[in-house]
Amino acid sequence: MSRPPLAQFAHAPILVLITAMLMMQPLSTDLYLASLPSLASGFQVPVSTVQLTLSLFVIGFGGAQLIIGPLSDRFGRRPVLLIGLSLYVVASALCGLASSIALLIAARFLQALGCCSAVIIARAIVRDAYAPEDSARLIARASTWISLAPIIGPILGSYLQVAFGWRAAFVALGLFSSIVLTACILRLPETNEHKNPHATNLSGMLANYRLVLGSRVFWIHALPGAFSYGVIFLFISGSSFVLINVLGVPTQWFGYCFALGVSGYMTGTLICRRLLKSISSVAALRIGTTCSLISGSFFLATTIAGLAHWAIMVVAMFMAMVSHGINFPVTQSGAVSPFHKQAGTAAGLMGALLMLFAFLVGSLVGATNNGTLYPMASIAFVLGLLNFCSVRVLARSPTCE
Repeated sequence: MSRPPLAQFAHAPILVLITAMLMMQPLSTDLYLASLPSLASGFQVPVSTVQLTLSLFVIGFGGAQLIIGPLSDRFGRRPVLLIGLSLYVVASALCGLASSIALLIAARFLQALGCCSAVIIARAIVRDAYAPEDSARLIARASTWISLAPIIGPILGSYLQVAFGWRAAFVALGLFSSIVLTACILRLPETNEHKNPHATNLSGMLANYRLVLGSRVFWIHALPGAFSYGVIFLFISGSSFVLINVLGVPTQWFGYCFALGVSGYMTGTLICRRLLKSISSVAALRIGTTCSLISGSFFLATTIAGLAHWAIMVVAMFMAMVSHGINFPVTQSGAVSPFHKQAGTAAGLMGALLMLFAFLVGSLVGATNNGTLYPMASIAFVLGLLNFCSVRVLARSPTCE
């Protein structure tokens, strides 16, 4: 059942716009995954260099959140969003026209800045336009639709790569972002009714950062969310190299393998929606992080046993995605909901933490790539264990503060 927004925003398709904005992040990473091996051979650069198109995207995305959040708290959600989406459209064109890997990496960094504005503003709008008790269920509902992006994206990207080459993926991203930009111009109202003129002042920013970072509730949700995102970014950044180069999956079939694994995310969001009807968010988070540990343990155990098959990796990815589908709505809403007047700042800090973990994981994947499954399986297990432990350590206090 769809949760209606607050009365003053009932005229706008808030849920649809939020879903489209949040969908930009998985599309930005997943649509061109099948092209990563081709980029390495086409530009004649090592895997670690190609990984920078992901890692620098993550750095730009993470760093910008610390600025975009406060900017939206001060000037409003709408103007910051429209500028960011416009930048994304331009950056997508630059990616498609790049004549060297260095130019592509730079354009991806700019693309990340625009994508960041969409995601951060979407999270803040949830806090603006919906009652706090509805936010987790709202994000779970949106996440079910968002999960179509990492399912359809790699399949479409695989066919685009085979038919037209890697540039086609960025043409598709440019078209999608143009549609989102047009829809936001026409239908998105300003939802920030408590603009803070001091939000971008250094003293104001530091005060807001201290408030958010000093909250135990924030860390109970932010840290497990970061570990959970680190696990799925492991598969995002490393799956194409392992499936195509190590396990011999044809490029045109990579998208289907990835989509099977990512379908676990949709499954997880549906499970999350049911769980939140009967148990607390922290209890749901315990279930999600347990699934993360099971995924990493299974992947490492089968690798040690010498079982190297694409189906095993897909099963491990599926379980990790189920875990994230449960964890994501709970951690996203739980980290922002306590901060009515600092929603943008809290969303920015949460997002920056996620991107920091993603950057570290992506860099580790590129540095440890040795043509086997062992690096990826080992990282999956360690992250799953940290995810499992983080919730149980941080949530010991019944007060959560």
